[in-house]
Amino acid sequence: MSSSEEIPAAKPELFNVTRTPSSDRTMDLGLAEDHFSRPVGSFVASDIEQLKLAIEECKKLILELPEHSERQKDTVVKLIHLRLKLQELKDPEEDEPNLRILLEHRFSKEKSKSVKQTCDKCSTIIWGLIQTWYTCTGCYYRCHSKCMNLITKPCVRSKVSHQSEYELSICPEIGLDRQDYRCAECRAPVSLRGVPSEARQCDYTGQYYCSTCHWNDTAVIPARVIHNWEFEPRKVCRSSMRYLALMIPRPVLKLKEINPLLFNFVEELVEIRKLRQDILLMKPYFITCKEAMEARLLLQLQDRQHFVENDDMYSLQDLIDISTGRLSCSLTEIHTTFAKHIKLDCERCQAKGFVCELCKEGDILFPFDSHTSVCHDCSAVFHRDCYYDNSTTCPRCARLTERKQDDIPDEKEA
Repeated sequence: MSSSEEIPAAKPELFNVTRTPSSDRTMDLGLAEDHFSRPVGSFVASDIEQLKLAIEECKKLILELPEHSERQKDTVVKLIHLRLKLQELKDPEEDEPNLRILLEHRFSKEKSKSVKQTCDKCSTIIWGLIQTWYTCTGCYYRCHSKCMNLITKPCVRSKVSHQSEYELSICPEIGLDRQDYRCAECRAPVSLRGVPSEARQCDYTGQYYCSTCHWNDTAVIPARVIHNWEFEPRKVCRSSMRYLALMIPRPVLKLKEINPLLFNFVEELVEIRKLRQDILLMKPYFITCKEAMEARLLLQLQDRQHFVENDDMYSLQDLIDISTGRLSCSLTEIHTTFAKHIKLDCERCQAKGFVCELCKEGDILFPFDSHTSVCHDCSAVFHRDCYYDNSTTCPRCARLTERKQDDIPDEKEA
């Protein structure tokens, strides 16, 4: 907004901030939709005082709503955006503000002038030397400054934050007739004959888009990976491309529930599952070992934090890396490092090993050794052959049961 332009007068009747019961305040503040995210030319609450009033009302509403409720979380997000809009309007010296908020995008003005980019709105080249342009810090949507008022696509990152799950049906097409022969996103007329505009199908959503919303970008489709173990990139629309790019590191796929048969046909998955199970058995040694904590051994998995939390959740990136063999190599190396610390380098960790109570022979055993078995009740470790050949109960369980029985008479006497 140039310094010579006047800020449009606020219309209180459109930006309702009337003091009504808390159940209605969200709608009164215009916070249920993207009221605060309208383009500058039509932003009816551009008056700074009106924004301040809306912020105060929003703060009151947050205190009144149930703690940790979805409505309270959404209202906090709206409050942040209102404050950012207020900050933008308080900067009268900038011809183009450094930060702009639209449809939950957080646009930052770009400094680079030499990089050639394409505007996501008008699909033309951004000439950085002579044109001002912005990039959303959340979903990396890029556009000319002049195109900002025309944007209709909300930020994909907000969808990732509120809906962290994939479409798990393969290309769930509904047909152009169900879309009224219009682009699924911008609603421009499309048809398979290319008149008036070519209809391009997104392999992720199954819907059809115009050439402005679908640039023939390609991406690995989660549903095809899980059901077919297929990693060939398919054509997707721009919004799906951004959504999949933001979702790819998130561990949201529970394979044993979605497609448990996959483990019967993909040997690499079985190998990775075993390595992950071993790492979870090693974790208790590290969190009680001073040397391991100082060496920060577990941070070797900081890019895959879920590997030290569970053994059944996978990200799409995990599955891609499994298919290429990259994950198997890196995880095997980490597994070897962890085992070396426990069994060879650290005396404290060695002291937490087990002696097989069934044969009382052999080396010190650990639950992650490939030739051992662990009692499900007391976690004692035995040689696998001894454990399965033994027809009696676990010696440690029997000993613990005997102790409990000896304690019962003492309690009665007391």
